[in-house]
Amino acid sequence: MANIKFGTDGWRAIVGKDFNEENVETVTKAIAKYIIENFKEKKILIGYDPRNKADDFANQSANILKDLGFEVLLSKKIVPTPVLAYGAKNLDTCAIMFTASHNPPEYLGMKFIPNYAGPATKEITDALTKNLNTNVEKTSDGKIVLYDFLPEYQKHIEKLIDFEKIKTLNSKILYNGLYSASIGYFDKILQDNGIKIETMNMFRDVNFAGGMPDPKPEYLKDLIEKIKQSKETTIGVSNDGDGDRFGIINENGEFVTANEIISILLLYLKENKKMEGPLVKTVAGSLLLNKIAEKTNTEVIETAVGFKHVGEAMRKFNPIIGGEESGGLSIQNHIPEKDGIIADLLVLEAMAVKEKTLVELQKEVETLANAKYLNERIDLKLESQEQVKTALEKMNSFEKIAEFKVIKKDAKDGIKIYLDDEQSWILVRASGTEPLLRIYFETDKAEKMTLLQKDVLNLIK
Repeated sequence: MANIKFGTDGWRAIVGKDFNEENVETVTKAIAKYIIENFKEKKILIGYDPRNKADDFANQSANILKDLGFEVLLSKKIVPTPVLAYGAKNLDTCAIMFTASHNPPEYLGMKFIPNYAGPATKEITDALTKNLNTNVEKTSDGKIVLYDFLPEYQKHIEKLIDFEKIKTLNSKILYNGLYSASIGYFDKILQDNGIKIETMNMFRDVNFAGGMPDPKPEYLKDLIEKIKQSKETTIGVSNDGDGDRFGIINENGEFVTANEIISILLLYLKENKKMEGPLVKTVAGSLLLNKIAEKTNTEVIETAVGFKHVGEAMRKFNPIIGGEESGGLSIQNHIPEKDGIIADLLVLEAMAVKEKTLVELQKEVETLANAKYLNERIDLKLESQEQVKTALEKMNSFEKIAEFKVIKKDAKDGIKIYLDDEQSWILVRASGTEPLLRIYFETDKAEKMTLLQKDVLNLIK
């Protein structure tokens, strides 16, 4: 058996190597034992994304659970993670999603989704790890029911999104399917509501056309080029491999960061939809979010990095919106799990309601914050975990970086220092799996960014 570890998004490995039938059986039985010990009803949902053999492994897992006496609702087709997660909440049961999200094509994973529909907490993943290679007794005969999770999700989304307003949008909508699980979901929901969209890359390709199922600029070049060449005002939207992250291109063919999108939507949900509650962001999220929260009299709740922490805070505080800088968000009255489909739809709705282009909405939050922020991350590989520990201790000891004084420190996740220009911060976190430092920088000027990066790297090496 491979060294199976459950992280924030479950267990992932390379198909044909560690991700094999033996290990899928081991993980499936560990999940079965957890459900038997913690839930009255032996029912479970199973879904899968477009990756190589994801459907085969989903079927294997379903049959194992059926033989253990479970009623298994197995997706009839490829399904996005947020759609399956909503199914878990709606049917008050747990789910297994076969996905490796935005990872390279050779990977596959198993993500356990508890009945609250958000990422599994550390307590749950610890319990699953403890259950590996333990015996599970069959107590009754189970069954497999093929299930379509789209209708219930679509009905729910139609209560949250104003499709009549989106119909009035002046911009053309260009959707890059990116060979993802959202194909047949995002486009169908819009089309069913009478909204025309143009599409590209709308078929299953287990190799993702030689790229990555990750909606970042380097993998959206064809979408960007098409927008730039369009004679009409065009907005570009996309999702990652399993549909839980978003990637949005504005009318100028420019990638819009997740920090900007969350800021735009916070402003829209608060002012136009009159939603009340806090904002949940991670410690790596932009000061732009804090500025917009301050201007809208919105409390900010900050978590460690990762949607697992955002999701926990969403369940606890019922925020207007919760999001992370890597392209995941969700909103009040939805699920405490990132959903790239609803993110894309909300951006279209905000544009239509406010009668503004996305470029104009970006300018609006920039003007309100009175700053334009630059964000960069450097991954620094070290030789040992001891070096990682030493570097974090050094970072915590600094009272000055470049020409700026350190005015505040935060140890929520690694060490974050705020500088006295009140526009700059640096976050240094350890990778959980290798001797690697993730160093995040934010500031308001390019020359400051260069200065800060040079000084930090010199100081901690």
